[in-house]
Amino acid sequence: MRNEIIRILQQNARISDAALGEILGISAAQAAAEIKKLENEGIIKGYSVILDEDKFDKSTVYATIQLKVTPQRDCGFDDIAKTIMVYDEVESVSLMSSGAYDLSVEVKGSDLKDVAFFVSERLATIEGILSTSTHFLLKKYKEKGIFIDSEQADERGIG
Repeated sequence: MRNEIIRILQQNARISDAALGEILGISAAQAAAEIKKLENEGIIKGYSVILDEDKFDKSTVYATIQLKVTPQRDCGFDDIAKTIMVYDEVESVSLMSSGAYDLSVEVKGSDLKDVAFFVSERLATIEGILSTSTHFLLKKYKEKGIFIDSEQADERGIG
């Protein structure tokens, strides 16, 4: 049942306890109790809103920064990741399994200069970071299974 609750909440975190209970064949109170258990156990960390940024705030800039890092003795990449996580600009930090880089950092800023400053003055100066590669997000088509602006016609007249 836990997996089913999580799957449903990932699709619609705003579903009512009554609707969730109806889908699962349990009472609303039982559904609420199961969600509360998942939250208390730290399995559910939070809930978020998926925005169409073009409609909400066109000035915000997002980037993915790939980092090549020297792992540290006894903690690998964890300490560097924890150092990076505390910055307000950082949306997420992920350890990658293999390839040209070790950590992937998603950031947001008020403009291109804001992100460039973050990379050059904050990230690149952290001991253990060997190199950075910044990729600016131009358009988001899908996030967490939700299509963003899927009804807008292609401005080139295609589709």
